[in-house]
Amino acid sequence: MNKSNNWKRKFYIVAAGQAISMLGSSGVQFALIWWLAEKTASPLIMGLSGFVAFLPMAILSPFAGVAADRYNRKLISIVADMTMGIIAMVFAVLLLFMELPVWAVIFMLGARGAGTAFQQPAIQSIIPQLVPKDYLVKTNGFIQLLNSGSFLIGPVIGAALYAAFPMSVVLLSDVIGAALASIALAVVKIPKLERKVEEQHFIEELKVGFHVFLEDKKLFYIVMAQALCMFFIGPMASFYPLMTSDYFNLSAWYGSAVEFAYAFGMIVISLMFATALKIKHKIRTSFTALIILAFVSILCGIIPPTITGWCLFAVLCVLLGAMENVHMIPLTAYIQETVVPEKMGRVFSAMTLVSSVTMPLGLLIGSPIAEKTGIAIWFLISGICMLVLIGIVLVLYIKSAK
Repeated sequence: MNKSNNWKRKFYIVAAGQAISMLGSSGVQFALIWWLAEKTASPLIMGLSGFVAFLPMAILSPFAGVAADRYNRKLISIVADMTMGIIAMVFAVLLLFMELPVWAVIFMLGARGAGTAFQQPAIQSIIPQLVPKDYLVKTNGFIQLLNSGSFLIGPVIGAALYAAFPMSVVLLSDVIGAALASIALAVVKIPKLERKVEEQHFIEELKVGFHVFLEDKKLFYIVMAQALCMFFIGPMASFYPLMTSDYFNLSAWYGSAVEFAYAFGMIVISLMFATALKIKHKIRTSFTALIILAFVSILCGIIPPTITGWCLFAVLCVLLGAMENVHMIPLTAYIQETVVPEKMGRVFSAMTLVSSVTMPLGLLIGSPIAEKTGIAIWFLISGICMLVLIGIVLVLYIKSAK
């Protein structure tokens, strides 16, 4: 690990580059999803788009984790970022000559998912190489603060660009963000990772990543709870635009306000983690956040489809965003503190794999249900199911600790 006096400067350069990339990506993502919501108004199509976005992550995450531990993590992250930027540029050029069908936009979401599968474990594994262990919670809080700020501003920019310009112009913000993030990462020298064991067969290296979870019961049960919740959170995340456009019958500006509220909650908590907030029991805190997420989901499912109901929904989205970071920041820091560096990529990719498998399954099952029952009812069902499943996991966790 690099403990030299300039680790903060290197970390801030990398984090700022990633935040700029996220700013462009979140704006484009919002514009694409809102385009689908307006074109189709179908939970089934929205669910399919979410499924296609996460399917490449499910397929590629194991390879990405092994690659992050075997090869140059910085190069992997740069290539993944630039590939997503190039894809956005190709679609921007195509849009100058033709109107893209729905399937083409869904394909683009899938291509972005493939790039994310390689980029995320590489970046998450780079951070402990730059940052001393005692600062991991604060630096993860700072990263989430920058990312949350990007999520906060991105949808506003996306909505403004979507309203003022054709989609080809909107896509260029993703290209610019990817280029700046790659430049920021390229200029930072990452300490070389010394592997303490010889490279094994691909399957054996995958087993090593999953074996970490079996050895650490705390980590095993919190990831199990997260995976079960992702089964329901996946469809809910895809249905946010439809809650605004279909259930509340409001415009894209209201949709961007909901995204703004969600990101505001993320920012407040990230700022607290990055400055004064100290967490002693990281896994316990992560469990608590999932429980609160379940309760808030239930509330989202019972509010009326009125302007007052939408205002309440926006407030609840602040809580949802806050609890997402209360869950993820301590969990990420716990992994970075307890897992040896040469296994880090596989562990993070295993987490991505678990989530990217359960979320598409939830979309496959949840989308037809939401199509028949309505979006709000799915929020209600999801919250109740999450509470029950988290309770079961907690009972198993407590029993295993005795």
